[in-house]
Amino acid sequence: MALATARHEFGEHGGINMSIEASATFTVTEPLTMRKMFTGELTPDQGFFIYSRHFNPTILNLSRQIATLEGTEAAYCTASGMAAISTVLMQLCSSGGHVVASCCLYGGTHALLNHFLPRVCNITTTFVDVRDHEMVKDAIVEGKTTVLYLESMSNPTLIVADLPELCRIAHDKGVKVVVDNTFTPMLLSPASLGADIVVHSLTKYISGGADVIAGAICGSASLVNSLMDLHQGALMLLGPTMNAKVAFELSERIPHLSLRMKEHCRRAMVYATRMKKLGLKVIYPGLEEHPDHTLLKSMANENYGFGGILCLDMETEEKANQLMSQLQNCTRFGIMAVSLGYHETLMSCSGSSTSSEMNAEEKKMAGISPGLIRMSIGYSGTLEQKWIQFEKALARV
Repeated sequence: MALATARHEFGEHGGINMSIEASATFTVTEPLTMRKMFTGELTPDQGFFIYSRHFNPTILNLSRQIATLEGTEAAYCTASGMAAISTVLMQLCSSGGHVVASCCLYGGTHALLNHFLPRVCNITTTFVDVRDHEMVKDAIVEGKTTVLYLESMSNPTLIVADLPELCRIAHDKGVKVVVDNTFTPMLLSPASLGADIVVHSLTKYISGGADVIAGAICGSASLVNSLMDLHQGALMLLGPTMNAKVAFELSERIPHLSLRMKEHCRRAMVYATRMKKLGLKVIYPGLEEHPDHTLLKSMANENYGFGGILCLDMETEEKANQLMSQLQNCTRFGIMAVSLGYHETLMSCSGSSTSSEMNAEEKKMAGISPGLIRMSIGYSGTLEQKWIQFEKALARV
């Protein structure tokens, strides 16, 4: 709804679409202007730009759209989702710092927290089951823990976090809450539920085309300014800069994100219901037996359903691979590939792909079965046509 009243950026010559500012560096008319830009007296919000690693007008315009989408004061877009996650954590945590994080996260995020940050930055993480609120409380070390990190809907097990309660627990102990909302844009608004910072892989649903890599950080203006600080900013100094042409492309896709999300969610609900009737072990928050069904209903924005991702637990990797092979190579139901949000259904066996960075014990703690197939449900073709393709593949297995 906020997008309908958001600022519309016109092109340089009156075009209805914004212009692409492809310049790496920017000129000034007076020498003293440059000094004032470097001291912070003249800012990008006032129309003054130094260098595109710092701020770029096209990327800034996309960032405003993303901030509107997430209901935050500001945002800034990055070269990837992992760039967004890593820079936020390094900005909020100092050497010797501590993070409490969900035990069920995207494999790359888990590896960052479990291996990279301890080795490079001396930042440690305690992994917890975010459904166990006492466990979360006990893991927070007052005076040392600075961040509670979680996904609004976990990858790949589709656990839904009780965001209001987890934010209350964290804030009571002076801890900031960072939420990855990649799985549920439009569906959930973590900032309105108490989160301090929302991160995205824009590569997924917000792009929808599986053709660009991008990320975003949403939060307060002070956070974004700290990330872009010339002396201490993680984004400014590490340089995971988005390309202005990518920013332009993404800005053109946000207006129809709502329509796409509704159809992803509608089809996922129908398929999950039908798969369950066939006796398959389906994990989907839209099913009433899902443990977080009522919780998600209480937090979700109206008319967006329960998400566009479902999981089928085939118990063994061999059975999962057999089914995926039939679905792709024989009936064309979907494509074996990682990622999500594409117009075709994408499927992968999480334990041996996007969660492969986790060891066997960590996967067990996260509830990731060896035969768990994560399906990002697409909207190509008619629903009934695609369902027939699914049934044919299942019959062959």
